[in-house]
Amino acid sequence: MNRLALFDCDGTLVDSQHNIVLCMDDAFARAGLAPPLREATRRIVGLSLIPAMQALIPEAKHALHVQLAEDYKTAFQRLRGKGLVEEPLFEGILETLDALEADGWLLGVATGKSDRGLDLCLRHHGLHDRFVTLQTADRHPSKPHPSMALEAMAEAGSAPQTTVMIGDTSFDMAMGVAAGARSLGVDWGYHELDDLIAAGAYHVALHPNHIMEAVR
Repeated sequence: MNRLALFDCDGTLVDSQHNIVLCMDDAFARAGLAPPLREATRRIVGLSLIPAMQALIPEAKHALHVQLAEDYKTAFQRLRGKGLVEEPLFEGILETLDALEADGWLLGVATGKSDRGLDLCLRHHGLHDRFVTLQTADRHPSKPHPSMALEAMAEAGSAPQTTVMIGDTSFDMAMGVAAGARSLGVDWGYHELDDLIAAGAYHVALHPNHIMEAVR
């Protein structure tokens, strides 16, 4: 079986916190609502958009959750159209991907982003063709449902015992566990170390350079 290193995107590969907070604030403002606290927005990163809105305002009706999700996407598109999207790679990520590939690992992504958002992000960094499987919120239930991880393994020809889910949120860790894979947390994203461990992380890397050692 192939070995698969399956990465989350936002908060793991790229730092997109600035964009996410701006677009969330914009979506809430268009609905006449006070923006969520920055920490609350950080906590829902990794979920698909409608579940994210449900987590932020559980008392609201479904129609509002749907509208907020659409307004968030529109806000993101406006940012991108103005050339204002900032999604830099975290320091050390590129070297880590190089090291994993050199060691024979296949690379994949499982993210709450849309197909279009992930494609634009990876192509901007020249990384799109390095990943053998790309799973997004457009085609799967939201994390922590294991669907993304299971489909990624099927496409990569890997198995749970040869797959590591690498991410910065408890949703990533729980998804990996639900799929039978090992879940490796990273400490530079949006959830705290204790949250990652509680959700099933067998280890938490403190820097991208530590991932290679942790997956062995």
